[in-house]
Amino acid sequence: MINPYESSDDAAVAIAGARAGADVVRSVYGQRLNRIDKGAGDFATTADVEAEKAILGVLRAARPDDAVLGEEGGQQGVADAARQWMVDPLCGTLNYAVGNMLVAVNVALRGGAAAVADPFSGEVFFTDGQTAWVRHDGADDTLLTPSPATRLVDVNLDPPFPSAPRLRAVDLLAHPDFVERFRPRVVSTTLALAWVAAGKRAAYVTDGGDLSNSVHFAAGIALCRAAGCVVTGIDGGPLGETGRGLVAAADGETHGQLMTLLRAR
Repeated sequence: MINPYESSDDAAVAIAGARAGADVVRSVYGQRLNRIDKGAGDFATTADVEAEKAILGVLRAARPDDAVLGEEGGQQGVADAARQWMVDPLCGTLNYAVGNMLVAVNVALRGGAAAVADPFSGEVFFTDGQTAWVRHDGADDTLLTPSPATRLVDVNLDPPFPSAPRLRAVDLLAHPDFVERFRPRVVSTTLALAWVAAGKRAAYVTDGGDLSNSVHFAAGIALCRAAGCVVTGIDGGPLGETGRGLVAAADGETHGQLMTLLRAR
C-alpha cells in the first residue's frame, strides 16, 4: 500500500485526506453537534470543523509546502500558489445535521488529483488528473465509466439562482420534455457529481457563479472530466470566471438535450 506521507502520488494524498475526513464524519454521525452560524440559513457543525482538521493533518504531513483553501478554515498559504488544495470537509451539512447520510468529503489539488469519499458506503472516487476510479476497502479499483442509461438527473435546488430569469436549473423540473426524457433527483451534495462519473446518474445541473475553483465542486468536476463526462457552465460555455453554474453530463447527447431544455426556458 502506498504511504501518502512518503509518496510522490498526489492521488494517494487526496485519497488519504478524504478518508481521514470521512472517518470523522462517520464517527460522530447521530451525535448532538454544535452549530456555527454562517448566515442566510447556512451553518457548519463541529463535524465539519473536525473533519477539516483531519484532512489538513494529512496534507500538512504529506505536502507541507502546498497552499490549502478550506471551507471552514479559509486560505492557508499563498492564494495564487502553483499548488493549492481545495477542501470541503462535509458537503451536505444540512443533510448530515438531520440524520441524512447523503454527504461527501471532497479533497482536490487544483488542476490535478482529487478524491470524493462517501463516509457511509466506504467508496472513494478518485482521479490522478487523467483517469478516474472508485475504490472500496477490500476490493480492486474500478475504472469510472459514465453512462446515460439511468436517465436520472440531479438538479441542485439550493438558492441563489444568479442566472435567473434567463436560465434557472429549477425550471427543468416543470419542463414537459424534461420529464419525458429524464427523471429528476435532488441529492443536494456533490456526491451526485461522483455518481455521474460512475454511471449512477446521467447528469448533474446547478446554477451558481464561477464554480471551477469552488471547494464544493472542484473534486467532483475533476472526477467528471477525468472520466470523460461533458462538463460546462449552465449556459453551455466553459467553466471559469465568466461562466455560471455547472452541467456535468455522461455524454454529449445528454448534455445537448439538457442545453436545449435550459435555453428553451
